[in-house]
Amino acid sequence: MEEKGSERWNGAITNLTELSSNLDSLQKILFKKAVFVDEETFAKASLTSEQARTIKALEQRVESLERDLDAAIVASSRARKEKQAVEAAQKAAEFRAQEITKELENTTKVFELHMEELRAKQEEIYKRDKEIKVLEAIIQTLGGKEASHSKNG
Repeated sequence: MEEKGSERWNGAITNLTELSSNLDSLQKILFKKAVFVDEETFAKASLTSEQARTIKALEQRVESLERDLDAAIVASSRARKEKQAVEAAQKAAEFRAQEITKELENTTKVFELHMEELRAKQEEIYKRDKEIKVLEAIIQTLGGKEASHSKNG
């Protein structure tokens, strides 16, 4: 589809260029020979000259539009590459976030296990502390009986 449009534009530009060249040649001949023509011929030549100027302006406009189109294509390509780079960076960031989340979950599990172990040790210390107090009380009780036996004896 684009090739047909491009061929048409190229054909039109070629035709316009040839027409412009023919008009320039006719104008040069007229200047050299200084031929006087009737009004109808002059009007046609003027019209042709005006058309040649219009054609030239249109050719310039077509070239300008082609440059704009090329620039837009390059910008689009650049934007596409930037988008791909951003998407890749986003995927990498998401992957890193998942890794960090897993690491935090694992750290939390380890912390919970350490807390359970710490509680168990605290309970063991509390039980042994009670046992020590009971033993101290027994020792004091027994020590008090021995002291009273040695006083009596």
